[in-house]
Amino acid sequence: MNIQKPAFIIETPLDPEYILQHLERAGRTAYKSEDRITSDSAKAFVGRMLQRGHESVIEHCHITVRIVCDRGVSHEIVRHRMANYTQESTRYCNYTKGKFGGEITVIEPCFWEKGSRQYIVWEKAMDAAENAYRELVGLGASPQEARSVLPNSLKTEIVVTMNLREWRHFLSLRTAVSSHPQIREIAVPLLEAFKEQVPVIFDDITIEEA
Repeated sequence: MNIQKPAFIIETPLDPEYILQHLERAGRTAYKSEDRITSDSAKAFVGRMLQRGHESVIEHCHITVRIVCDRGVSHEIVRHRMANYTQESTRYCNYTKGKFGGEITVIEPCFWEKGSRQYIVWEKAMDAAENAYRELVGLGASPQEARSVLPNSLKTEIVVTMNLREWRHFLSLRTAVSSHPQIREIAVPLLEAFKEQVPVIFDDITIEEA
């Protein structure tokens, strides 16, 4: 059994200047004020649109992120409907095969310290699930049948594409202290990366301290 931390990769090449200029060109269509576009007008224009609540303008740009998390967290992610998803399928992935190292991979829980009694109980449960899965496949079960014993902690990869407005919505909700700690484990550093790489759009979303 392999245990790993959650992770993400921003797969869309991000060009902040292009993003803001693209959004400005789209937004100024409403006012037919394209003649006011200058080499440095985009940042202020997009900022004004957000301050006025005209967030439909920022739907004209999308970002794709590959997220590595557990199945429980992925179930929360896909509840955001204004998005496109492609996810690792337990129907077709046979984790007893060599390309998976002949083992399942699980995501380490962030809320239990390694070596604690809770962590040890969790680790035993993961071992039992892996052994049952491997035994079922050995008895001729297909991956889609054997997956019934796989745990919520099973690692999955999910490719997520959202427009900027939906990413704002997602990150506003999922960085909140009231969110599940494992989704915050992804959402907080993702918001920090977006703040750094995509100016203006995410600047007003604050990260609450747990």
